[in-house]
Amino acid sequence: MRLPWLGNSRKASRQPTSSDIYHTEIIADVPVPSRDESVRFFSRTVIRPGKLRRFTNQDLRESLLSCFYLGVAAVLPVSRWEPICGWVAGLRRKRHFRKEFDRYEVAVKAVLGDAADTRGMFEAQLAAVHRRRLTLAAHLAAGWRWSPAIRLEGLEGLQQAMRNGCGVIIWCDQFTAQTIMGKRALHEAGVQAHQVSAQHHGFSPSKFGFRVINPPLVKIENRFLKSRIVFERTDAYQVTTRIQKTLRANGVVLMTNTIYAGSAFAEAAMGERGWTHLASAPANFAARAGTALFHMATIETIPFRQYRAIVTQLSAGPQVPMLPAGDKAAKNLAVQAGYILSKRDHMLETLILCPEQMMAWSSATRLTERQTEAGIGNDGA
Repeated sequence: MRLPWLGNSRKASRQPTSSDIYHTEIIADVPVPSRDESVRFFSRTVIRPGKLRRFTNQDLRESLLSCFYLGVAAVLPVSRWEPICGWVAGLRRKRHFRKEFDRYEVAVKAVLGDAADTRGMFEAQLAAVHRRRLTLAAHLAAGWRWSPAIRLEGLEGLQQAMRNGCGVIIWCDQFTAQTIMGKRALHEAGVQAHQVSAQHHGFSPSKFGFRVINPPLVKIENRFLKSRIVFERTDAYQVTTRIQKTLRANGVVLMTNTIYAGSAFAEAAMGERGWTHLASAPANFAARAGTALFHMATIETIPFRQYRAIVTQLSAGPQVPMLPAGDKAAKNLAVQAGYILSKRDHMLETLILCPEQMMAWSSATRLTERQTEAGIGNDGA
């Protein structure tokens, strides 16, 4: 974010759009007869690699917020945390409404319908994002003073899948509490998971953020993980091999539903008249290896006090239709399409419960109709 007192950037008008950075192609439109709908698969290659900046204006703000929330977590009682997050979120509310609300409103109403209270949801989302930052500070500074209750639903099904011995993939949604509290829920239930993570995971995409701002988040997450599988676009083969090895050893692999680090993704209808984009890698692994695939969403029920982690097994649906002999690629996409629609259904169900905690909203129009518009809120977990 550009801070107003630093003046107008001469580069602001020259920022590349998504179509400048990526070349996107449609792989296939795969019908799912039992659902009477189809899933569109895309491939994407980088044609203009972005340059990693040393420092951004956002880094200054993130650094100040980190120091402020560390002080709040260390000194103030838990009862004061939620009001403070709301107050801090309100400091820049007008700017967020001016720059982001119009696109947010269109996307949300496309999914939830025109009756949705988008202004109230947008304000609540700004506060939820700040609670996510304070959650990190609480793990660093609050110590024994903070002991939230986390309820994990669906543990029995997950344990049964682990006993089957073919590995488990948990496909996580981008709710604000998922990043830390979702991993903590699994850890406290005795599930040792491996997180698939982009190299520049965290609050800042700059070199300074990678070295200073992001490490505390990664360190806290690693408390609740068995390992972290870090990847870049250039080493997809090595990462795929490591994931396959982990699954063959009956490991549990966490993948976050973000399409921005992968080279393939899918698009499906969502809600009233919207469209959602989902990473295809989790469904691909499940379709190829027969690995159990689970949906996971973690939400706050009472901020900083109670959390609910939902884990549900996904199904590819009925047997795929007859395909030409040897057409393994088409069969694989058909199974993936079933998994993706199952994932979409569970994501929508949780989204209706707490839409203000969702960080990523896709566009209201199909990708092929608006190539230059990115999704709303792309912060990975």
